[in-house]
Formats: sequence, C-alpha cells, structure tokens
Amino acid sequence: AFPDAPTARAPADGGTHLSVQNVDMCQQINELQHNTAAFDNPNLVVRRGQEFLVRVTFNRPLAQNDDFQLEFLIGENPSASRGSLVAVTFNSRLGGPWSGRLVESQGVTMTLGITPTPNAIVGRFRMYVAVVAGTGMRRTKRDGTTDLYVLFNAWCKDDAVFLPNEAERNEYVLNDHGVMYQGSFEAVTTRDWVYGQFERGILDTCIYILDASRMPINDRGNIIKTVRMGSAMINAQDDNGVCVGNWSDNYSMGRPPTSWTGSVQILLQYAKTGLPVGYAQCWVFAGVLNTFLRTLGIPARPVTNFVSAHDNNGNLKTDLICLPDGLPDYNNTKDCIWNYHCWNEVFIRRDDLPPGLGGWQVVDATPQETSDGYYRCGPASVIGIKEGLICHPYDPGFVFSEVNSDVVFYQRDRYGILTPYWVDKDYIGKAVYTKSLGSNSPNNITQNYKYLPEDKRTMARSEEYGVERNHSELPETTLSIIINVNLGQEVNLQVDFNNHSDVPKTIRANLACSVIFYTGVRASHLKYHNFTITVPANQSKRSNEYMPYLGTQLCLHFIVTGQTEDESVTAIKVLELQIPTLTVTLSGLCRVQQEMFANVTFTNPFNFALKACRLSMEGAGVMSEKTLDETWTKK
Repeated sequence: AFPDAPTARAPADGGTHLSVQNVDMCQQINELQHNTAAFDNPNLVVRRGQEFLVRVTFNRPLAQNDDFQLEFLIGENPSASRGSLVAVTFNSRLGGPWSGRLVESQGVTMTLGITPTPNAIVGRFRMYVAVVAGTGMRRTKRDGTTDLYVLFNAWCKDDAVFLPNEAERNEYVLNDHGVMYQGSFEAVTTRDWVYGQFERGILDTCIYILDASRMPINDRGNIIKTVRMGSAMINAQDDNGVCVGNWSDNYSMGRPPTSWTGSVQILLQYAKTGLPVGYAQCWVFAGVLNTFLRTLGIPARPVTNFVSAHDNNGNLKTDLICLPDGLPDYNNTKDCIWNYHCWNEVFIRRDDLPPGLGGWQVVDATPQETSDGYYRCGPASVIGIKEGLICHPYDPGFVFSEVNSDVVFYQRDRYGILTPYWVDKDYIGKAVYTKSLGSNSPNNITQNYKYLPEDKRTMARSEEYGVERNHSELPETTLSIIINVNLGQEVNLQVDFNNHSDVPKTIRANLACSVIFYTGVRASHLKYHNFTITVPANQSKRSNEYMPYLGTQLCLHFIVTGQTEDESVTAIKVLELQIPTLTVTLSGLCRVQQEMFANVTFTNPFNFALKACRLSMEGAGVMSEKTLDETWTKK
C-alpha cells in the first residue's frame, strides 16, 4: 500500500478504475542532475546508477488497494531474465533490479524516483505505466515522448566507468571538441576536431552502430564488450562499419581524410545511408571513436604516439631490410614506422584483470591487425603495457610494440640471407601526447606507457610472455651519422659523419630520399646517391646535398647508410612539412539567435598556386559544416 494513499478502498461494484492521464519525464530537472542537458534531443537522457524522476498523473487519487508499476523495455524481444525488461514497483511487491520510491504525492499526481542499476543496459528504453487490474495489467499506449536513453555514468562510483575527478569528467565526457596532435616529434602540429556528441541525431546514430553490429542487447551494459565493439565498428574493414580507411592519393569516391573537421557529418551520413563513409586515416578513426565513446558516457580521449611501430609479426622488432649497397629494400620490408599514430584511451574498471590494471585502457579503431577475427584493438591496460604484462586481454602486446619496438637493420645479400648490422632501441615511441585538461596544450603522457629510461625488468617480463626482442651480438661501431634538413625553395640536406676512432675512416655512403605517407609507406623516390667520404680520426665531416623541393610532398624520408671494411651504421630522418595555419577573426558580438561573421585568412607561402582547395568550418552547437572551394594564389 502507498503510505500517503487514502484509507478508502476503490468501489468493488464497477467504480472508477485507476488510469493514467499524463506522464511527465521531468526532463529539465533530470538532465541537470545527470549532466545530460547539452544533448540536443527531445527525449530524456539519464545516466545509470543514479536516480531520475517521473511524474505520473492519474484520473483519481490512489486508494489503498491500488497498485501500479513502471516498465522499461529495450530491444525487439525484451526479457526480464536478460535485463531488457525491467519492472519498477513502489510498494512491498517484488519488482525488477531497478529500485523505485515515492518521492511526493499531491492529489492525483505522484512523483516517482527510479534508479537503474550501475550495470544496466545502455540504450533507448520504451517506458509504460502498468496498472494492476485484477489478475492482469492495463498498460499505457505506446508513447515515443516517454522513451528515455540510459548511458554509462562516470559520476557513479559503482559504474565500471567511474572517474573520480570532476575536472577529468568535464574534459573526457562532456567536452565536445578537442585537438589531434600530428606531425613529427621534432615539429608537432595540431588539428582541431569537433566531437559533437551532443548534436541532434548523434546519440541515435551511436545506438544504430550497435544495432548494425548485431551486438546482443543484454551485452550493452558490459563496458568491455561495448568498447570492443565500438573499436571494430568505427572502421569498415570487415563489418560494414562507419569509416573506410584510405592511405593513397586517390579519394575520388569520397572525401580526403584531411577535409573532415569533426565526427558529426561522418556519423550522420552513415546513419542516413547505412553505408561506410570515405575516407579516414588514424586521426579520423580516433575522432569518430572518441565521439562514440563520449556519447555513450564513457570517459575517453585521443592520444598520439610519435614514431609509432607497426609490427606485422608480433615479435617486438621492427625489421628494416637494406640491399647489399645499403639502400632500403622496400619490396621485402614488411614492418613500418609511422611518423605518428592516433588511438584512444578509455577510463574503465577492469574486473577481468588482476588488481591494479584498471584506469586508462588503449582502444584503437584504425584497421591494422585483427583481434579475435575483427580489425580492432583493446581495451589494453596502459599500466600493464608499462609493466610488460602483455599476457592479459586485450591486445596489449601490439600496443607494447608500438611504443617499445627495437628497430633492427638487416643487410640482404644476393642469396637473400639477412644479417643484422645495426639496432636502435630508442627510436620508437618518442612521445605520447594527449590534450591537457581545460586547454589545447599537449600533455606528455609518455611515462604512462614506458619507463624513461628503459626498465630492463619490464622488457624481460614482456619476453617471458612470448615477445621476442633483438639479442644479436653486433660489433661495436666507432661511427655515427647525424642528419639535418633545412627546407626552403629547395631541400638542403646536411649529413655529419662522426669518426670516434683513433684512425681515419673511409666511408662508402648511400643516401636515399623518398616521399612517404605518414604511415611510413613509400609513395615515390626523390633521390638516390652514393659517394665516398674520408673522416679523420676523432673528427666529423659534413656532406651537403641539395634537391629541388616539390611543394605538394607532405612527408620526406631520408636514410643514410655508411660502410667501412669492418662496420656499418645507419641514420633515419623524417620531415613532415608544416602547413600554414588558418587565422579566424570574428566581427560583432556573440549573441544567441543573432548573425555574426567570421573572417578566415590564409597566406600561401609557396611560389605556386594551390588549386582545388577546400575550406570547411563547423562549430558544435553553433553551426553545421559549411564548405568553400577555392584556389589560393601566391601572395
């Protein structure tokens, strides 16, 4: 019985039956309490593990023997045993796992408090009010306005995504724009990205992605399964997912990856057409996955690993093969080194791992290698990666290799036999950056992934779990090479050969310069050159090389090998060209519902016109994407 109900019983001889006149989802009150007011959505959005209010108006005051319940259903075949049909009761009668209480009763209107469990299914629920009538129930008619969305809850200590720090919750759940770090370790560039998780249609699209994946409804409260499915579905490699990867120069069937300014247009296009969207590269995959995660309430951030190894065979070695004359053997080299690679981190509790391995976890949607049959990666514990504990789920060995790989140079003789001659243990994983709290400045989190300097115990532990490092017995060398590049109207390459021995050295040197994609894959070669240089004892000698600069090339790769009769040495230099930034100035005051103007300026620094340029602008909550095609001439 309801504590505030009248003592009189309802008439037993056909008196007025109890019925529902109105249901108010108390949207303004609830969304303020649940930090969901920013969603541009006509329906209520709440976070699990936290109470929300529903106000139900009946046709008459409740009598002592009146009884009703709220029912929440999700999916096509809701079932109480699978958690997709939940009945919430408000008296002593046993209900489902969600709790309910009477908050207030005023005449015919009752304010009810409902608290979903901290592990409730995430998605869009249908809600009904059911009145007990004899041995059955009378339910309200289907009403889409009473549907509600239930999300993960970083504010709830019992939720697997609980994040204790309020500033971090504001950044990693609520911030709808961010920065991608690109370029090279020596010259970091930034790319703004609009996540737009609160924009109209994005929440429905993220649920549609789970539907398209055919993920069982009862799995959608499991954080690990949800994150793992998101990693797989954001790329279209094997499951008709969201984004098509393209690392070529041909984007004629879609848009170049560099033309996107955020995730919103990509996700809305996917939801509208049901077809994968072209095209994406690593920062696009990371941006769209970040939107997917934050939309569902999962704390997430994109990170960038500079000088990132892509180890094809999982042996913790990046094998670079050279021909007998020292030039790169591109045809037989399968591993590659990316100038940078963007992935994501999610903050979650890992009940499936030993204690201490929760917190930030790597997830990656860029299709590189398969995991359990699909192109996906993670969640892999960042702490576990740092400690070399790569035996646990999911895919920590692959990420460990991306930040810790040894670069081993092999010389291939005419019989195809490979002989290692140079190992660089410090080239990979130069720095890992993510956006700082409350600002666009980079936060260097390299120490989260690896000990600086390298911890031998971590490396030994990783080898105990099956990875293989390089243990070749190589002769000590007295030579070293340093490459410097100055870029103007032409490329000025300065190569310093250092002789650390007490005798002169005559070095047979080879220079190879190529245009590469940021993934390390060669697009074309610019110059091959071999020469001989003699370096006096304990001295250095410089060789200067010049070549014309082709302004359309975005990434140049230099490799210099030097050989004497008894030793070899190699040096690599990668230069990613800096594209001048756009300058945006606003005119007028920023006022709601009033037009204002943005002036965008760009100075072309080259001595040739830039043709077929595309300018794209968007702002979360302000304007959808607008584009302008233009040709910029030399100024």
